[in-house]
Amino acid sequence: MDSKASTTSISVPKTPIQSKPKDRDFLNRLEVYLAKRDGVDKLLKISRYATKIILASSALPETLPITGRLKSFESSVGLSRKAFRLGKFVQDVNALRNSQFDSKQGLALSVIAYGGEGLYYFVEQFVWLAKSGLIDPKHSRNLQKLSAWAEFIGYLGSISLKLRDLNRIGEDEACLKSSIGIAIVRGIGYQDEKEKLKKIREKKLMKKVSIFQDLADGLMALADIRNGKGVLLGPLSVSCAGLLSAIVSTHKNWVSC
Repeated sequence: MDSKASTTSISVPKTPIQSKPKDRDFLNRLEVYLAKRDGVDKLLKISRYATKIILASSALPETLPITGRLKSFESSVGLSRKAFRLGKFVQDVNALRNSQFDSKQGLALSVIAYGGEGLYYFVEQFVWLAKSGLIDPKHSRNLQKLSAWAEFIGYLGSISLKLRDLNRIGEDEACLKSSIGIAIVRGIGYQDEKEKLKKIREKKLMKKVSIFQDLADGLMALADIRNGKGVLLGPLSVSCAGLLSAIVSTHKNWVSC
């Protein structure tokens, strides 16, 4: 019916326009962030490793009541985080299925990266069940060891893939620099190349940050494998690595909201 010809005004509910990430204010972005499983998980990770740093630094005497409460809090948060990993291995299965491989090396590294992480998340479900009491706790130690090995192997694959990506980004950056240099010599415009170079450099920086994050997480996995014995595998250094990884992940998730 033509609305101009109708004598009755009919109110049609309009579908709200979803705002783009940059258009959202702080509270709207916070709502979106907290609706994500990874968002809440990384906030718990920050609180856990910040607490572990306080405990590992011996800043508080063991006799203080707050020290015992912090230990209890840290343990509780650690168990809570494992619940957020239920079914998370599916994202690695899908990532592997949807990946496009340009070489046998790329295929092998992807299987190691996604397969290792996927196995880690799968086993972590049973670690959570063991710690929560549904599975006999005697299996907890072996499950945690298997989980740590799978996580460590996964990070080795992930770091290798990202290093390959970093080399390709470097090659693209060199080509753009060469194009800009030629444009300057010829006296022609190079504004588009300049914008592309800026984006490539931002991508390169984020890739480097992601590699450092994987190194930090890999260090924690190695500490679990070696029971905290070894250089840089002490409680304080591992806790600092965990906090660094959590902050990087939180920033990534926040930017995507």
